[in-house]
Amino acid sequence: MKKHLLAVAVTALAAGSAFAQATDTLAKIKASGTVTLGVRESSGLSYTLGNGKFVGFHTEMGEIVLADIQKQLGLPKLEVKYQPVTSQNRIPLVTNGTVDLECGSTTNNAARQKDVAFAVTTYVEEVRTAVKASSGITSIKDLNGKTIATTTGTTSVQTLRKHERAGGIDFKEVFGKDHADSFLMLETGRADAFVMDGSILAANISKSKNPADYKIVGEVLNVEPIACMLRKDDAGFKKAVDDSIKRQIADGSLAKLYDKWFMQPVPPTNTKIGLPLSDATKAAWASPNDKPMEDYAKK
Repeated sequence: MKKHLLAVAVTALAAGSAFAQATDTLAKIKASGTVTLGVRESSGLSYTLGNGKFVGFHTEMGEIVLADIQKQLGLPKLEVKYQPVTSQNRIPLVTNGTVDLECGSTTNNAARQKDVAFAVTTYVEEVRTAVKASSGITSIKDLNGKTIATTTGTTSVQTLRKHERAGGIDFKEVFGKDHADSFLMLETGRADAFVMDGSILAANISKSKNPADYKIVGEVLNVEPIACMLRKDDAGFKKAVDDSIKRQIADGSLAKLYDKWFMQPVPPTNTKIGLPLSDATKAAWASPNDKPMEDYAKK
């Protein structure tokens, strides 16, 4: 009987330890010496160069966060694993423990905050429309009767439909499996416009065969705070992530990182994206917070 009770106690202790690690990412990282960073393959803030190499403003910022956490934990070495995520699977991969920190291009909104937590805002995005320069499209009203591409799992077309100037506008929607696929629809004439975050549009245009053939036009459809995503109810890990980001803001290194990825030539084509730091992003850095998109909309 005593042996049985001991076995039960050991099993319960092991289960409790596993649960604690599942909700304590710092403990998990320290015990394993590894961490998994969620990245994107064709976003403006995070993208791949192929062969398992991921780069971009948010990717490099996330790597710096993890380096700071390595120092905090006193680890001589930390293995960073890169897990590509999509708009559809990024939240499940964070909640099920596959990804520890996702630094792609995820909008912090109230609905998502029910399932995950967000670090402080590091980029404030404007949703815009990309078209071929020869299309004659300059505003929402010009989209009537057109085919609009967007990426599965994103909210851009819903945002367009809700815009005050979209009343009476009728258009067809087509969905790309990722941002590169959506841009390809515009490139090949299967869509007349691609509605998405401005940074994603600008990055895909800069990497195209003839960047001058495209332009970003029309009204700003929405303003959205973009932030790294992590599991809910993990206060220690969230503090460590936020502290690193705040440090990067305070010492000017985040501004230098932004300049590197948006105002200087970047791989793979050595083309400059050319998106100056916006006033909205400057404001977010001046007063770091993890407020959802809905709070931004109230301003």
